[in-house]
Amino acid sequence: MAKRPFLDVWARSSDGLRLHARSYGDRGSPTVVCLPGLARHAADFHDLASALTDLDETVPRHVLAVDYRGRGGSDRDPDPSRYSVPVETADLLTLLDTLEIPDAVFVGTSRGGIVTMAAASARPGLVRAAVLNDIGTVIERRGLLRIKGYVGKLGDPRDLNEGAGILEGLFGAQFPNLRDRDWLAWAAATWETKAGRLVLSYDPALAATLEAVGPDTDIPDLWPLFEALKAVPVLLVRGERSDLLSAGTAEAMRQAHPGLDLVTVPDQGHTPLLGGPELLDPIRGFIDRALRQPRPVRPTPP
Repeated sequence: MAKRPFLDVWARSSDGLRLHARSYGDRGSPTVVCLPGLARHAADFHDLASALTDLDETVPRHVLAVDYRGRGGSDRDPDPSRYSVPVETADLLTLLDTLEIPDAVFVGTSRGGIVTMAAASARPGLVRAAVLNDIGTVIERRGLLRIKGYVGKLGDPRDLNEGAGILEGLFGAQFPNLRDRDWLAWAAATWETKAGRLVLSYDPALAATLEAVGPDTDIPDLWPLFEALKAVPVLLVRGERSDLLSAGTAEAMRQAHPGLDLVTVPDQGHTPLLGGPELLDPIRGFIDRALRQPRPVRPTPP
């Protein structure tokens, strides 16, 4: 596979924060926008972006992998209350406008899938097709409470080996087949080196976004947001061991959306890793089919 490196691209949010994304491939080609999970960042999509922009591919593509505010290379927000889906959706639309991207296929992992649905609702015609990675219309409380238990609370390990051990202790039951090198790679994407020590690659203040989640709090119903994707093809990816997206919810989504394909990844939990051919191949095939369809007609402003 012949690969091209990515470029760093930037935009300014409406409140002045510097927003970062990775740009892979040809900017003039059809775009795939990749949106990470709550405490993740653009690097999670490196393998997928590299596969989609392989120079040997007959259909050229452009991939934009986004860092939300407070994650990866984007500025941290001094007000943690602004780490929210509405603000992150507005940031995304600003970034796309800055880069003059009128529409795209979206790949959204966990929170990224929610932002995808929100963006489709806010701007009809923007989303040509969507890959939702282990996120659906109903969020399971058990999984949300588990995520609350570690976001922003992982600490600063002495080295990546210690970090890998922390992650394996947290996620080993959901990912029983990962090897030592896989946990090390996960650790390298979770912490970064600053001033000679490892620190989280996201703002630990993200923990505040989950403070209100408890055993009895209401969890938002995402069925209304999902309506915005009813007119476009959807590939729903679910980890067999996921505790955030149930098999029942995935099946209900498939029944409600005639253009939805479902892929279940064995022996993986929340969220399936976008690395091996078992996921890269179906995602690439889905995106190819979506890009062969005519571009959506965007409504004319009144």
